[in-house]
Amino acid sequence: MTVQKQSRESQVAQTGGVQGAGPAQGTDPDGARTPASTSGPIGRILIVEDESNILEALSFILGRAGWDVRGHGKGEDALQEIARLSPDILVLDVMLPGRSGFDILADLRARPETQALPVLMLTAKGQAKDREQAMALGANGFLTKPFSNTELLEVIAAMGGQSSAASPDNGPDGAG
Repeated sequence: MTVQKQSRESQVAQTGGVQGAGPAQGTDPDGARTPASTSGPIGRILIVEDESNILEALSFILGRAGWDVRGHGKGEDALQEIARLSPDILVLDVMLPGRSGFDILADLRARPETQALPVLMLTAKGQAKDREQAMALGANGFLTKPFSNTELLEVIAAMGGQSSAASPDNGPDGAG
């Protein structure tokens, strides 16, 4: 497990993201891991988060819940990655290198092809003004780090994810 974790953190540092993190058995044509279930993933989630430990935790939680999880660590080219991957849900950190999550969200809402994309904003600050700004820009959800696994899964489910997947064994170990 330690070798795997170092490898993923190394991948985050080198490529700006983790592709297909989670409890996977197989891979899709893009090389992403897919869940072990035969029904396939619930959908694709892109996490734009520059902190590798948080990206790793989110990827594990959501991958275990059945999502095809992709990660990206930079703000400046996040829009290109969103366009390339066409995620079903976007998890977007507020503070990113190169470009803020607020700026990215504003651009997403200005584009017809991404206006309806469900976006969950994450922040470590937790100030009311950040939540207000995110919602004013069109975020569908907002979480302050740290948060519990159950809280994350409930918000994702409310945003359109078909799995409420909040099982008792997920525990309160939040990301962040």
